[in-house]
Amino acid sequence: MTEKVLSNKKNGMARLLITCILYCVAVAALIVGIESSGPVLIVSILWLIFGWIPLLGLRVLKPQEALVLTLFGKYYGTLKGEGFYAVNPFCGSVNPAAKTELNQSGDVKTTISPITGQPNTAVAMTNNKLSLKVLTLNNNRQKINDRLGTPVEIGMAVTWCIEDTAKAVFNVHNYKEFLSLQCDTSLRNIVRVYPYDVAEGVDTTGDGVADEGSLRGSSEIVAERIRQEIQSRVEIAGLRIIEARITYLAYAPEIAAAMLQRQQASAIIDARKMIVDGAVGMVEMALERLNQTQLVELDEERKAAMVSNLLVVLCGNHDAQPVVNSGSLY
Repeated sequence: MTEKVLSNKKNGMARLLITCILYCVAVAALIVGIESSGPVLIVSILWLIFGWIPLLGLRVLKPQEALVLTLFGKYYGTLKGEGFYAVNPFCGSVNPAAKTELNQSGDVKTTISPITGQPNTAVAMTNNKLSLKVLTLNNNRQKINDRLGTPVEIGMAVTWCIEDTAKAVFNVHNYKEFLSLQCDTSLRNIVRVYPYDVAEGVDTTGDGVADEGSLRGSSEIVAERIRQEIQSRVEIAGLRIIEARITYLAYAPEIAAAMLQRQQASAIIDARKMIVDGAVGMVEMALERLNQTQLVELDEERKAAMVSNLLVVLCGNHDAQPVVNSGSLY
């Protein structure tokens, strides 16, 4: 199905004026022709009865709106852009997704109830016009297993718009539901490729080489892959995916506590490594300064004792408790 834009139909005002003028002429002819009862009277009566039919073909569109028209079951064309249009009065408009409600901009509106004073979500009045504006679909959070089998909860917001109105209306049953389903499927396919955090020996690009890709650290790359995946799936519906963003990412509740302990243990190990590295460097510096100044000469056994004491002091969690040695090391 190829979109056909009716760009030469912006003559609604002319049809309206001509119809009104002909009605005035028909009324005048009816008054004059009552006495003569000739053809003029018959024509004026017929026009007064059926003259309103051309007015059924008048259509008014606001900016960034479109209307898909059919004539006796066949695709007639699409009206795009603001204006006052005049088309075949027997044309009907089609939009299977007009009453579909999704968690997205343009579908619902929030009002304040005058009785309870609480926000009340009400569905906006629907019609068969298609919105060509950029819309944002905030898909529900999903629980998905990542590359390592860890359950994570992830939410996504997709910015999209209609690019081909004919495909959106006729190629799929309901383009809004179709988009939501494809977003869920694409999100699952991409999340299963990445681990939540950086893991060793994991290839997320498919080139056979392990990399450091992860859901938490490579959010921009993951979002772009999700966008491309959705775009390839909704091409048949004439939709264009502008952007896809991860809005929520966390471990599933049943495993969040264990993963938190794991992260804490990893942080403690990293901190200990840093403390040990710093302590060893300080011990080396102390021995080197003692050798340079020749303040005291230490044999290997005394050096070992000094290194042990310094490492205990520098790597300990608590303040050192000094011990006075009144004797000798030997």
